[in-house]
Amino acid sequence: MTRPLAFTAPGQFWRGNLHTHSTRSDGVLPPEEVCRRYRAEGYDFLALTDHFIGSYGYPIVDTVPFRAPGFTTILGAEVHSGAMANGELWHILAVGLPADFAPSDSPDFHPKAEQESGAEIAARAVAAGAFVAIAHPQWSGLTLEDARGITAAHAVEIYNHGCATGCDRADGFSIADLLLSEGRKLSLIATDDAHFSEPDHFGGWVMVKATENTPEALLAALKDGAFYSSQGPELRDVRVEGDHVVIESTAVVSAMVQGRGTGARAVHGHSMTSTRVPMARLNGSPWLRVTVIDAAGKRAWSNPIWL
Repeated sequence: MTRPLAFTAPGQFWRGNLHTHSTRSDGVLPPEEVCRRYRAEGYDFLALTDHFIGSYGYPIVDTVPFRAPGFTTILGAEVHSGAMANGELWHILAVGLPADFAPSDSPDFHPKAEQESGAEIAARAVAAGAFVAIAHPQWSGLTLEDARGITAAHAVEIYNHGCATGCDRADGFSIADLLLSEGRKLSLIATDDAHFSEPDHFGGWVMVKATENTPEALLAALKDGAFYSSQGPELRDVRVEGDHVVIESTAVVSAMVQGRGTGARAVHGHSMTSTRVPMARLNGSPWLRVTVIDAAGKRAWSNPIWL
């Protein structure tokens, strides 16, 4: 039997958002109010990730004062440096940065000659202890060649709620699936990218399995891939049993298994909480991932399982 770490690791699930902005960059609410709102909405943790560029003072916002019983914060930033193939600046999510992380020479949102590349700043963030994800690939106009270059990344942002509500470019699965099919061991995150200037908040999150709700335990679990992502449904278990994938969840109407290329299979029904999906159509894929959809159209996604 094969199961993702999220369903075998000790501890419990903690709900958190990994991509958030405040008035320290281009958000409209001060950091303390952003943290208050996420805490009030029942989140267990939050990473405030303001834009790490010179025009905002290269902020890594100290959110420690806004922690409370049952609610913690992780320091981080959305870092920028170098140009993608389309000539625009890289956007890379770095959660768990030290407060003294050295800035790149990124004075604004325009690439600058001689500044470090996106791959270099991503690698430097990982070396500094951060969990690093390629942010909003569809919104950024990311190419596969761009994505291949960020070899230090732990994850791809596969759903970005702000990009869904703001421009209908929320998807990261196209890039993520191609990288997985090339053998990259990546995890998949859903986030808000909240600025609170439009309905871009409380729409996508991660459920992290850890023994305690502390920055250290959460970061370790994120790096290990011990989590799943959701817009609402809960995944209770995902396991490979022989030639089927068994998905335990809250009530859903569709359960899908995806693999390399055209490999995919779906089962549809009503109020399904334990679903067996045959693997016959996965075409021998070395990896698979799971999607469930509830009656309201909300989704949850597993991390990849390597067979």
